[in-house]
Amino acid sequence: MKRFSVSAVLGTVLPPVLLFVIVLLVWEGAVRGFGIKQFVLPGPGLVWQALQRDSGKYIQAVRFTGLAALCGLGASLLLGTTVALIFSQSKWIRSSGYPYAIFLQTVPIVAIAPLIVQWCGYGFNSIVLTACIISLFPIIANGTTGLINIDPDLLDLFRLNKASRWQVLWKLRFPSAIPALCVGARTSAGMAVVGAIVGEFFAGYGGKRFGLGYLILFASGQGRTTDLFACVVSSTVLGVAIFTAVTLITSAILKRWYS
Repeated sequence: MKRFSVSAVLGTVLPPVLLFVIVLLVWEGAVRGFGIKQFVLPGPGLVWQALQRDSGKYIQAVRFTGLAALCGLGASLLLGTTVALIFSQSKWIRSSGYPYAIFLQTVPIVAIAPLIVQWCGYGFNSIVLTACIISLFPIIANGTTGLINIDPDLLDLFRLNKASRWQVLWKLRFPSAIPALCVGARTSAGMAVVGAIVGEFFAGYGGKRFGLGYLILFASGQGRTTDLFACVVSSTVLGVAIFTAVTLITSAILKRWYS
């Protein structure tokens, strides 16, 4: 078993951390040096103060949006994998249904979100549905590609042994498509967060339960630029956290295929 070396870890982590620190210093220096007003571009120090001042509010919003994004991602994984399995069984079915899968990717989600609200009402369910729709296509595309791109020799071997369509699907096609599905899951992880925030623009609500999308709209309406930057930072942290978690899970799964 290979051991992680300190130099390898530092070589991976240290460069982006140094770049991040440099960007913060340049940002703070530019704001102070050019005398940029706070409502135009607040410095990172002011953004950090806003995060600390209303930490409870941002933590609650991150939890709400994160839960909606995870539910939407889970739904897209289940639905997308099912659709990909169906597409893999027939070229005619794939040719008939794939354009409609592309439709979900090409139509702007901001045009669909009001319809979702009209059909499902305001609240958590509409937000999850929006996140599911925007993160669905990568699962379908990658899953279908992995299911149909099978080694011809292995396929001939299964046919030679008179394997049924069901056996070919679950013992050959699906295991071979796991790496492609993992790639689709990593791609959809960040898109689910975007979908949840966009869904909150239309279906979110205030009160005791609210997400980052609601905070963004509220801060924008009040002209609070510092709070807007705090929302951006919170959204970025949430997106990176979900992407990292999905990456770790898929990496653990792919250890069966790659060293």
